[in-house]
Amino acid sequence: MDIFESVGMDPLGIPALDPRAPLAVRMRPQSIEDVLGQDHLLQAGSPLRRLLEPQDQSRAVSSVVLWGPPGVGKTTLAYLVARSSGRHFEEISAVSAGVKEVRAVIAAARRRLGASGEETILFIDEVHRFSRSQQDALLPAVENRWVTLIAATTENPSFSVVAPLLSRSILLTLEPLGDDDIAKLIDRALADKRGLDARIDIEDDARELLVRLAGADARRSLTLLEAAAATAIDAGSAAITADHVSKAADAALVRYGEDEHYDVASAFIKSMRGSDADAAVHYLARMLEAGEDPRFIARRIMIAASEDVGLADPTALQTAVAAAQAVQMIGMPEARIILAQAVIAVAIAPKSNASYMAIEAATKDIHDGKSGPVPAHLRDAHYPGAKKLGHGQGYIYAHDEPYSIAAQQYLPDELEGTRYYVPTNNGFEANVTKRLAKVQERLKMR
Repeated sequence: MDIFESVGMDPLGIPALDPRAPLAVRMRPQSIEDVLGQDHLLQAGSPLRRLLEPQDQSRAVSSVVLWGPPGVGKTTLAYLVARSSGRHFEEISAVSAGVKEVRAVIAAARRRLGASGEETILFIDEVHRFSRSQQDALLPAVENRWVTLIAATTENPSFSVVAPLLSRSILLTLEPLGDDDIAKLIDRALADKRGLDARIDIEDDARELLVRLAGADARRSLTLLEAAAATAIDAGSAAITADHVSKAADAALVRYGEDEHYDVASAFIKSMRGSDADAAVHYLARMLEAGEDPRFIARRIMIAASEDVGLADPTALQTAVAAAQAVQMIGMPEARIILAQAVIAVAIAPKSNASYMAIEAATKDIHDGKSGPVPAHLRDAHYPGAKKLGHGQGYIYAHDEPYSIAAQQYLPDELEGTRYYVPTNNGFEANVTKRLAKVQERLKMR
């Protein structure tokens, strides 16, 4: 029978293939070999591999939480587990279901298990949207193995899943898909009978743009591919071009190749360093509209907050880290607002590269062989025989001294007197400069 002849649910309760479904649904992997980017979870003997095997209560995993960004295959893995293991499949969306629906599914699973011994996979998408009481309702079913729970979330389970449920679950982290994975997925969809069935080709720059726009999200890449293919076919084109992709995305996208990718990222960093908030926001918007991964941008902001601002404004790094965490939890398009706030905060902050210069200078000394033995009084003295070696002898406990500053040698003999950290007079670091001068004077009093 043709794969498109069956519509609805298969005997296990898994949604069957539907030729009218979106391309992203039609191209769901039908076997574990088709799954991209998650090899670390599919090793022999792994919890996920055990779930994929036929029903065996003695080796079963009672609960699994799949944590990862959108479009990396969480739902697909749940379907494959049910299909490969022969378990019945039930799916609940945390967006629309309540405690009543959860209890009804669990009750049916208990009846099924008692009557025929058939196990049930209960897949809950976006479990972080469940309230505490809704998540608590799952505990008896998980503990008694009335169901095999697979819960999916895009948010950190430590904050979004109640502790009792999380402690009874195996946490599996799915990685973002790489550019090669997305490109392979696009080519597969173009050729596969379930997909576009080789009815149209794609130009290299169009594929590159699709990969950028996907942002490591398989679902998004296929949604854009389907729209771009329709645009190209309507125009009578034999191949999808970058213009087709741009029109399909319904946005004035800034398209750039790999070289300009680095140029724009460089200009973005240098604008923040140069305190030009307007230019920094411009390059931020340019990268986002070109499909850059927001997490890549967040990492650049965190680096700038430490390398270029440092202790001139210690809050800049806090803001950048908070923004990076929020971007991971929220996603686009709202993430652009959070990124803009962090970019502006870093751009307008007073600047100091003193921390960066300090670690660079210290690293250079290490590479040049300038290290030397640790002074004896600073060495570990908490083991038998240390006293005979003189380790720890003469060490001065800082908190016993005035201002909690102990005047003693800390650097190795070869580096005694070396200064790595030289603070500026910018922003908060001006206070650090004054304090450090007093600290250095007291350290010399030994």
